[in-house]
This record gives sequence, structure tokens and C-alpha cells, in this order.
Amino acid sequence: MALKVGVVGMRGIGTAHATAHKEDSLADLVAVCDWVKERADAAAAQFGVKAYYSVKEMLANEELDIVDVTTGGFENGSWHFEPAMEAMEAGRHVLVEKPLSNNIEEARQMVAKAAEKGVYLGCNLNHYFTPPAERAKQYMAEGQVGELIYCLHKMGFNGGEASYGPMKNPRWWGHPYAHFKAFLTHPFSVMRYFCGDITHVQAFANRPSFRRRAEDVMLSTVSIHVRFANDCVGYLLSQRGDATYGLGGWWSLEVAGTRGTFCIENCIEKCTFWPAPDPSRKADPGNLAMGSAGGTEVLDTGITDFGATFPRRIHAFLEDITNGVPREELRASGRDALAALEYTWAVIESYEQGSALVRPHPLPPVHGDPRTMD
Repeated sequence: MALKVGVVGMRGIGTAHATAHKEDSLADLVAVCDWVKERADAAAAQFGVKAYYSVKEMLANEELDIVDVTTGGFENGSWHFEPAMEAMEAGRHVLVEKPLSNNIEEARQMVAKAAEKGVYLGCNLNHYFTPPAERAKQYMAEGQVGELIYCLHKMGFNGGEASYGPMKNPRWWGHPYAHFKAFLTHPFSVMRYFCGDITHVQAFANRPSFRRRAEDVMLSTVSIHVRFANDCVGYLLSQRGDATYGLGGWWSLEVAGTRGTFCIENCIEKCTFWPAPDPSRKADPGNLAMGSAGGTEVLDTGITDFGATFPRRIHAFLEDITNGVPREELRASGRDALAALEYTWAVIESYEQGSALVRPHPLPPVHGDPRTMD
């Protein structure tokens, strides 16, 4: 039986979520909600469902299984907490757009509330619900990557001084960490998905002179060095339109191990795998031979629409709930999203301490559901 869904927040992202639910056989979109009446009414007419103007009203009148929270707010996250908490308090499962919140204490409370109420809390960490990510995970599962050595991630927006314009919207203007809070959830969640928990963070951040002249305080470029629990080391570069990326496009992830290396380009478009050199191709620096891989494999999906990640991620959430997976096995869970925010707050702390090495706040422990464990 399809899960009854109500979507809260009907801007562009809300429309994308509602469309995904409407077209998924596991979902029955029955309601949309927005505090701006005109937006709610327009979305209700578009999707042929009932419009509501408060979460309380929607919960009182609809037998919902899932509340999908796609609101924005300051730094794209300040309007997530209240509707998510209200829905979980009412015993509904919740999917939240990223970031989980723009406030770390609120995010911790959200994860705690899901545990208290025994409901599923997921986040739209859609960047690894892709065919290239699936292929990369397959390489890892088959032992073709081996022991992890390094992770390099580059993600952001192409731009430069000619295309810059001050973003005076109060959701962004005057918030120095807006890019960190709104965007670092994606790259951190991807790095953690492939390489595990991060234990150490060191960050350097800046903003170019054209932003300074415009009195734009946003720290728009950040360089982050990390260490994972498995001793793999990593590097993340994220910038918000300060420059144009070269090789790999706007999104690239390279993960290298003792047996092979893969690189995903532009999130959903391409995955390349290079096996480590066999003895005949090994490096010989003394003779200026740097070594080479043999049998390179390339997966080119032919997909260039980043929007294709939304229905894939939302289907996974619907699938997990339909199958009743243990809450600790929920893909892209609230705890996973909280991990990315803990790393983001470590970035902020490192920057404020002159780029000191920082250990992220520990995550809540996973105890396991006694109903699903022998």
C-alpha cells in the first residue's frame, strides 16, 4: 500500500520533491503545505491535492505516513526544525531537505526526537544516490579498491568576478558561514559515505576582493583537510562562485586505495576506475618512470540532469520505510546528516581558532532495534 505523503514548503525544491512523490508507485501525495497561501494553493492545483497553511492543520486533517520538509530559511535551514519536530511528535516519519538545520543544537534535537518517537528521520543527501556512486561502491565491495589511502573532493559553483552579484536576500546576506552551513552537508556526506567517519578537521577559508569591496561577509571558499577513523586522509575544496573549476567539472570525487582508484565526475555523469599497476607497470622514479594503470574502466551514464538525483533518493526513503528496515539501517538518515553538520561546525571552529586541528563532536551511539536483532 502506498505511503501517504504531505510536502511542507512549496518553492522550487518542494515542487521537485512533490513531483518525485507523485510519480513514485510507493507514494501517495495527498497534501501540500506552505505558510504563503498563494504558493500552497498553486501547488495544490498543480498536483491535484489539498492545500494547507500550517503543519498543525495538515496533521489534524490527513492520515499521513510521511511529512517531507523542504522549507528554507536562513542559510537554507532555519525553517526545518519546527515542522520536522511537530511531525515527529505526532508519530510521522520525516524527510528533511539538507542541511538538517542551520543550528547544530536543533539538529541534535531532531535526531534525538526521532529516536524517542521511534520514527524514521531521513535527509535529502541525494548526491550519492546515483549510478556512478553505485558502481564505485561495487568496486569497493569487490575488493578492487583495497585499503583506503586518500579521498579528494571538489564541489561548488562555477563563477568569477565578472559574474558575481551581491546576494542581498536576508537568508544569505550578513551570514559569514552561510556557504558552510547550506552546502558542506553534501560533500561531507559523500566523503563519509565512501570513507567512513571523520575524526580530525583543519580548515582555511577566505573570500576574494570583489566580495570584500561589496561588503559581502560570506566566507565563500574553504579548503579542508580531514582524517578518517580508518586512517585514510582527505581533502575537500568548496567555493561558491569565486572561480571556475577545471578538470572534473563542478563536482569530482577521487578515492584511492592500495588496489585501485575511482573518480566520479559531476555527481551523476561519470565514474572512472584505474586498477593499481601490476609489477610490469610499477613506478621506477630512478628511470623517470611514474607507473601506469592497465584496464581502465569508464561508466558514462549519459545523464547530465542533476535533478535526476531527487527521485532516486526519495524512492530509496520510500523503499526503506515500505520494507520496514531497522532505523539504524535507513539510508541517508538524520544521523548521517547530523554527522555532516558536526564536521561543518568543526570547520567553523577550526577557522575561528586560526585553522587549528579540531575533533568533531561525537555522534549519538547506535544501539540497534531489539525487535530486529537476535
